Amino acid sequence: MIARVAALPREIRQYLLVTGNYWAFTLTDGALRMLVVLYFYGLGYSALEVALLFLFYEFFGVVTNLVGGWLGARLGLNRTMNLGLGLQVVALAMLLVPVAWLSVPWVMAAQALSGIAKDLNKMSAKSAIKTLVPAGDAGHTSLYRWVALLTGSKNALKGVGFFLGGLLLTLIGFQGAILAMAVMLAGVLSLSLARLDGDLGRAKAKPKFREMLSKSRAINILSAARMCLFGARDVWFVVALPVFLATQFGWDSWQVGGFLALWVIGYGAIQAVAPRITGGTAGRSAAIAWAGALTALPALIALFLEMQPQLVLLGGLLLFGAVFAVNSSLHSFLIVRMARSDGVSLDVGFYYMANAMGRLIGTLLSGWLYLAGGLVATLWVSSALLAATVLISLALPKEA
Repeated sequence: MIARVAALPREIRQYLLVTGNYWAFTLTDGALRMLVVLYFYGLGYSALEVALLFLFYEFFGVVTNLVGGWLGARLGLNRTMNLGLGLQVVALAMLLVPVAWLSVPWVMAAQALSGIAKDLNKMSAKSAIKTLVPAGDAGHTSLYRWVALLTGSKNALKGVGFFLGGLLLTLIGFQGAILAMAVMLAGVLSLSLARLDGDLGRAKAKPKFREMLSKSRAINILSAARMCLFGARDVWFVVALPVFLATQFGWDSWQVGGFLALWVIGYGAIQAVAPRITGGTAGRSAAIAWAGALTALPALIALFLEMQPQLVLLGGLLLFGAVFAVNSSLHSFLIVRMARSDGVSLDVGFYYMANAMGRLIGTLLSGWLYLAGGLVATLWVSSALLAATVLISLALPKEA
């Protein structure tokens, strides 16, 4: 097996290494999120307090994508990817302190480090694809397939992480789960340090710090649409949904983690085959059409939730996940295609900064709206944010 891998072209070997790093990180990231939500809600924290635990996680994601794109172009994507892996190990280690020390500020600080780590790793992986796709394929169906495969497999692994988080919490407790993940990720970091190319993604001309902000109107528009798209997902998915499942349906942590894991696994699987679903069409018109199809779903769930709560919520959630997955793959492809070839991480970092801003907005609103108006309030806001995604996408250039 090792000999077969060694015989592959360098670009393929590096792609496999980048993907493996991304997978391992995503597994711990999904598990950690589920562990924190379920463990601290079980300790008596309110939905808003649980949301606040992720405040710095999302906020520093905004900063990290912006600065990380610049660092990736100057230093190389291998360094930003390995830095992300290392910071995640440190963030996990911070949660191994005695339970009495796990105050809100301490957990928020650990989540801040985890947010920085996640977005360094994600930005590096997405940017690396542009440099590894064979020349002449960029902008065509091959690039779409590569991006969809990486994005879809990552989210499937995130779903496995959700399941793993709920399962480990049940079997070995919070700190046992954290320790196991820290040890695993430290091993992955050691392999990455030894094998990842040193010049991966490094720009030929060193970009200046002021070049972090995108100068492309198309990328600015796409970034704004992405912000609303992911805000629409997280406003009901991050805090409101798992808390609703636990309190209204009476599910325990294993059931909540297991169901959300299956949802994200299915979501990732659909992302991976999005090019087949869209027939290879991945431009402006496809992005508008699929966002429009998604807009009505949260509103319909909100309207009919009281009639058959379990059927409407669970069925609606599955349909939402499928349509959202196609939207996400289309957007992920468009940013990689639009990004400049030299210093790709500058454009990708700016775009995922907007993605992180959407998650931050959604996370904060998820806890606050759930307290104020329950799950229904978060669903109506989700639909409004999706309508904004459609309107913003109309401004994309026709050749996008």
